[in-house]
Amino acid sequence: MNDAVKPKGCTNLKLRQLNRVVTRHYDAYMAVTGLKNTQYSLLSHVVLQGPVRPSDLARCMRVEASTLTRNLRPLIVQGWLRLGAGEDARSRLVEATAAGRAKRLEAQRAWKQAQLALNARLGCERVAALHTLIDDCIEQLADQQGDAAADDPLV
Repeated sequence: MNDAVKPKGCTNLKLRQLNRVVTRHYDAYMAVTGLKNTQYSLLSHVVLQGPVRPSDLARCMRVEASTLTRNLRPLIVQGWLRLGAGEDARSRLVEATAAGRAKRLEAQRAWKQAQLALNARLGCERVAALHTLIDDCIEQLADQQGDAAADDPLV
């Protein structure tokens, strides 16, 4: 490997650092809605896909089932999501309530402001290149890692 292109430092650490900075950026814009950006993402996935089985939602969002369960609870408590019966006695479906769809619409405006501000700060070309690089890396790594969703009582 050429030293000029040899990575320095821990890739995991660098990705986590970037994630924290970007999360703080989006959370600052989302704060006016009462949602964190992770909650907005979850609510959006349910609005767009619902009603959806939690296991399918976890797989689509590439999160562990236990993480999904933990993140669903506050949205259910707020009345923005509902967990109901599925196709049989053992399955469940998550769906957005009318209040949840309204909350998503409100939050979508804040998210758009955050996205536009990030694009302006970093430049659209850099953001597009970052998206491409991330998508390529996910595809390369997904083959060896399999699905993130695991068994969970709520799922």
